[in-house]
Amino acid sequence: MHTHTFLLCLSFLAGMDCVEEEVDFNWEEYLEETGATAAPHTSFRHVELSLQSSFQPGMKLEVANKGSLDTYWVAIIITTCGQLLLLRYCGYGDDRKADFWCDVMTAELHPVGWCAQNNKTLQPPKAVKEKNSDWTEFLIKELTGSRTAPANLLEGVRMTFVFMSILICLVYKSNCGWMSLCFSLSLSDLCDLRSSSEWTEALDEATAKALKSPLPLEVFKDHADLHTHSFRAGMKLEMVSPKEPFHICPVSVTKVYNEYYFQITVDDLRAEATPTCVVCHADSPGIQPVQWCLKNGVGLERPQGFESQDFDWADYLKHTGTEAAPDVCFPNASQNRSFCKDMWLEAVNPLQPSELCVARITQVKGRLLWLRLEGLTKPLPDCIVDVESMNIFPVGWCEANGCPLTHLLKTVCESYGLFYVCFTYLLHSLPIIPSELCIYRLVNGKYSCSQLFINHRCFSGPYLNKGRIAELPKAVGPGKCAVVLKEILTMLINSAYKPGRVLRELQMVEDPQWNCQEETLKAKYKGKSYRSNMRIVRTADQVSEFCRRVCERLQCCLNLFGPTIVSDKCPENCFSQTKTKYTYYKKRKVGRPSLGENAQDGDMTKPARRRKKRKAIFVQKKRRTSIVGYQTTESPQTESFEEEDRLVLERNPLEWSVSDVVDFITSTDCASLAKIFQEQDIDGQALLLLTLPTVQECMDLKLGPAIKLCHQIERVKVAFYSQFAN
Repeated sequence: MHTHTFLLCLSFLAGMDCVEEEVDFNWEEYLEETGATAAPHTSFRHVELSLQSSFQPGMKLEVANKGSLDTYWVAIIITTCGQLLLLRYCGYGDDRKADFWCDVMTAELHPVGWCAQNNKTLQPPKAVKEKNSDWTEFLIKELTGSRTAPANLLEGVRMTFVFMSILICLVYKSNCGWMSLCFSLSLSDLCDLRSSSEWTEALDEATAKALKSPLPLEVFKDHADLHTHSFRAGMKLEMVSPKEPFHICPVSVTKVYNEYYFQITVDDLRAEATPTCVVCHADSPGIQPVQWCLKNGVGLERPQGFESQDFDWADYLKHTGTEAAPDVCFPNASQNRSFCKDMWLEAVNPLQPSELCVARITQVKGRLLWLRLEGLTKPLPDCIVDVESMNIFPVGWCEANGCPLTHLLKTVCESYGLFYVCFTYLLHSLPIIPSELCIYRLVNGKYSCSQLFINHRCFSGPYLNKGRIAELPKAVGPGKCAVVLKEILTMLINSAYKPGRVLRELQMVEDPQWNCQEETLKAKYKGKSYRSNMRIVRTADQVSEFCRRVCERLQCCLNLFGPTIVSDKCPENCFSQTKTKYTYYKKRKVGRPSLGENAQDGDMTKPARRRKKRKAIFVQKKRRTSIVGYQTTESPQTESFEEEDRLVLERNPLEWSVSDVVDFITSTDCASLAKIFQEQDIDGQALLLLTLPTVQECMDLKLGPAIKLCHQIERVKVAFYSQFAN
């Protein structure tokens, strides 16, 4: 019966209408959750080379002085990372506190001696200026025997820009986009865009610019020397399709330029076919010997226009009267650079070169990889790339370089609600009924949680405004644990009297055993912005405890938010108590007057000495600041006025409920503020504690209305002390 029930549920799930939507993607989470493996960083040779630099630690150069305009100082290279240099001004010794990064592409860097040649001032930074009395002698000692960054290396960095401008000029002359030139156009396509004379003119212009500003050899330090090739015109081979890199097809060598370069054309036997040609060299990616596909169990796309459905190389070579390129022409056919099946990486979409996608290796054959691109709205066949391709990158490359990454798509079923109801109903036949969280995790995994509820009726504590809490949604989620929790915490922060205080309290919620990720929480209050970093749990099994800890820290009901929904009665019995009483009995942290400890029983008996002390304090305050209690000088009010404004109470205000307080405020000229007292659960005891600063801060009132309200509150205080304190 149980097996039948479970299979029935799964069959129902399989029959639902589902759609795919983009979800927040985190490589670390994904790899941990799925147990997948990232391709090693060392497998991406072009990325490894890009992180190297001809600048070496210990080299010295002259750098603009940050502390003084138009002055320079000598700095030493501490370390390098690609085009970034970590520098330290000479004079700091081993002190690392002033180390700074600069980009060699944009920073003003010069070889040692440049300032002297150009009449520029060398001046030490202010922080070390007093450390040495003779800086000239210091520099002589510092630079003697040291290595300086070569002038041609520093100039070479700038020449790169000139070189790029030449290329762009060339591309502009051809009237096509740079990305199209790199990824889409074949040789014949490019040649046809302009006449021979126009190409000659563009080449002459680019050459003239290059002669004026030649690139130093340092720019080509990573450029590998080409091997000579052994190809002859007419030879056949196999190659990844240049235009559609999803299959391998037969190609022919149609022209040999020199010992390094030759032209390959995709075989197409149709009479009207437009040739697809590419220029190659001996180490070009994607070229393979004849029969390579057959030996590696890979399908070979037959040539367009080839009549037979079955392609056989022997018959094809005989039919075309050509020869296969010998194996000696392919020196590096077996290199795989440690890539393995099911490894993950980031890759360029061959049909949309500006898009980088999450990708999985589906198979590895020799030096070719088959990649499944994830997250595309229209799926593509597995694309084929060479292990040396510059269109593949290690996991995390996009994030590190600020490039957008096309995320995975998650299947979401439109009938999930119906499935959930049926699933829950059917599972009632099981001996143990799973919770909603278990059901949700069955579909979504350990990093996702079910809905978290905001129980509006629960006690909101001293930090949160109950009126604002009431405006929040009743539930948030389901979704990723960290995302759902961050959303709720942001709502609570913006529902606080003082968001900055709540941010500080939330920073204290932490447990070393939790599996957390750091998130930045933000808030605005009275025109000011606040932000704070908080560690939020990532796994569903820790969400409940995290919510409870947050509620404890905010001194509110433990069920104010979390996986428990409160309908009629809170298990903490919080909303049957007033704000004052709940805080006093449950927390005992908020300073309430001991006068109200037994107010619920009507017993106002207190030690005489304490009553005298309370009355004396009030009388002293009355003499100094008047009845209203907000003037700082002697009150100008007359005694007769006091008599006319005096309030007579029928019941002790310590016994007033929230409704009694609201009724009183409604009967005064502050009736428009009665709603605030209702929303914030202010009973009689809390009313007697209100002062002008408290009213302004907690009720967010301007000075005028706050003074007006405090006058009414002081009337109650006077009546209390005159009628009930004795």
